[in-house]
Amino acid sequence: MTTTGDGEREPDLVAPHEEPKSWGIAAVTVVSVAAAFVVLWGISQHANMVMPAFLALNLVIAAQPLQRLLDRAGMPRWGGMIIVLLVLYLLLAALVGMLVWALWIAAEEIPQYQDRFVELYNQTIEFLGRFGVNEDQVSSSLAGVDPGTIIGTVQNVAGQLSSAGGQLTVLVIALTFLVFDIPGIARRRAVIARQRPRLADALSSFTHGVKSYWIVSTIFGLIVAVIDVVALLIIGVPLALVWGVLAFVTNYIPNIGFVLGLVPPVLFALLTGGPVDAIWVVVIYSVVNLVIQSFIQPKFTGDAVGLTPTVTFLSLVFWASVAGALGAILAVPLTLAVKAFLVDADPRMRWFSTFLTTPDADTKRDRRRAGKLPAPD
Repeated sequence: MTTTGDGEREPDLVAPHEEPKSWGIAAVTVVSVAAAFVVLWGISQHANMVMPAFLALNLVIAAQPLQRLLDRAGMPRWGGMIIVLLVLYLLLAALVGMLVWALWIAAEEIPQYQDRFVELYNQTIEFLGRFGVNEDQVSSSLAGVDPGTIIGTVQNVAGQLSSAGGQLTVLVIALTFLVFDIPGIARRRAVIARQRPRLADALSSFTHGVKSYWIVSTIFGLIVAVIDVVALLIIGVPLALVWGVLAFVTNYIPNIGFVLGLVPPVLFALLTGGPVDAIWVVVIYSVVNLVIQSFIQPKFTGDAVGLTPTVTFLSLVFWASVAGALGAILAVPLTLAVKAFLVDADPRMRWFSTFLTTPDADTKRDRRRAGKLPAPD
């Protein structure tokens, strides 16, 4: 309020800079949302290049313990980089080889069960028609589900591997350059720590989380695959090793990977052994998933990753829609990267982190920053 010469009080005028300030916040919000959409659109349009490159970054981060072990053993830096690169190449070749072998064997074996599949298909239609539903209605509603088409689609999966050749090339090239760029990581981290210490801490947490995620997922994926193969062999389900490879690969897909690895062996158990064998496969897979993947594995990854189950599932759906199959496999690391750059690096976004991470993860992060816990590598 201001006082005039005759003693009357007049309301103060709004400072001219206040209104532009409010409009400035709105403009920043609009521009930020638009930029996010542009970035996501660019990722979706160039996912064949972006996702393999990001996968290569994840593999190099996961291989850092091996690099440090070689350094402590007195191995020359260039020798250690070559060994790390060769190990990553061998692991990549083994994974691709297992997938190609599994698809090839499945494509050769599936035609042998086509007659049984058609028979089961017809029996299902007849069975459903006994529950007061006209058989013609059931047949018309399932007319689009052609057993021959399904079998042909599964057989053609092996022929789609050529489309992944470009992504594999990008992955190998990016892997090579990133491994030989390892010596500069420590120098860059020191520069960032001096200029943006919070960002450096966020990046360290990201690399620690990525290493723990991939290492633990690989170990438990192998455990689950071995148990599944043994169970399938006991039950007598064909292609047990193939479904074991599928279980190992789908273990990297959070939440729904279990279902993707379950459907094929259940279908083959139904075709060859009947409903009882199929039910046994469902029960064994469910128990293994519940005990190992739902109770034991999260105890090892929760402290490092710290994402809530809801955020993990939503990130899976989101990144799969943006970047396809590789987006689903890389959903957790992608979310950790976004969280590191946009949430952990900005103290003003601390409140948002409470919606993304578990309480234990926030507590451990705060204790680490206070120096009560060792900093991640």
